[in-house]
Amino acid sequence: MYDIGIDVGGTGITAGLVDDQCRILARKSMDTDRGMTAVALAETLLSLSRELIAANGVTSAAIRSIGIGVPGTANRETGRLEYANNLPNCRGNLRQLLQDRTPKKIFLENDANAAAWGEYLYLDRKPDSFVMVTLGTGVGGGIIQEGKILQGVNYAAGELGHMTIRYNGIPCSCGRRGCLEAYASAEALTARARKKMGKEKKSLLWELCGESPEKLNGRIIFDAYRRADRTAVKTVKKYAEYLSEGLANIINILQPQVLCIGGGISRSGDILIPLLQELVKDRIYSRDSARNTVLTAAKLDNDAGIIGAAKLGLCDVPQVLYAVK
Repeated sequence: MYDIGIDVGGTGITAGLVDDQCRILARKSMDTDRGMTAVALAETLLSLSRELIAANGVTSAAIRSIGIGVPGTANRETGRLEYANNLPNCRGNLRQLLQDRTPKKIFLENDANAAAWGEYLYLDRKPDSFVMVTLGTGVGGGIIQEGKILQGVNYAAGELGHMTIRYNGIPCSCGRRGCLEAYASAEALTARARKKMGKEKKSLLWELCGESPEKLNGRIIFDAYRRADRTAVKTVKKYAEYLSEGLANIINILQPQVLCIGGGISRSGDILIPLLQELVKDRIYSRDSARNTVLTAAKLDNDAGIIGAAKLGLCDVPQVLYAVK
């Protein structure tokens, strides 16, 4: 049997065919239309699923469920997408809209929760407390406590990107100012780098993006950092400072055994994680404790959201927990 996992992001949607060993056997992707309605999103997700099935010679009968990770508050009880600042027209009962169009079991979850669940399932030794922060178009978060996704009273727990790290700071798409997302998303990183490029015309970033700042992305910035470009180094270090403030807050509040950094930027974990470890250790209240949170990069890259969404049916299955040394 197979499950389909769909990761709905602010810029792209990817569906994956996932087997019982949590392996992605095939995938289909498309750009996200941020103006689409809930009905249009439901029809798009099912169309993408059908294309995935047809392209890989799998019968519909072999599909057990379809799980969707969405960028917003997904009420698991009612099936409603209650709030999604990056998909403002999609509020509605997305699960019911999907269920009306397919007999397959439908699961709906916040996209960062789904990614955290995917990373958590990947671990051989599962900690009893696990937090994942995803760095992409926005900053998402997922909290796993004793083998279950922390939902909160209204299924909106884990919005770690919307803690304020700077009072009255940069406006955020959620309506507040100074949110971690406004300073530590991938978009925030590239926006800061573009601003610095405008003042530093000799930066290697100009060459690496083909003299077109609009083509700049996190990969290019970290490549320039590895080549000791002054602009890239300053940009990444400032970015790490902002991000470390948010991570220190998370550790001080939750003290998880593992804090995992995911999203596209985690591919540069060889640079980012050591920077964050050094910054965070001096910011946490428990700095003198014999045991502290393990800060690490995600292992599944962009596959985490697909696998986690596909395996949302396991959320109610007890997981075997181990202490993380």
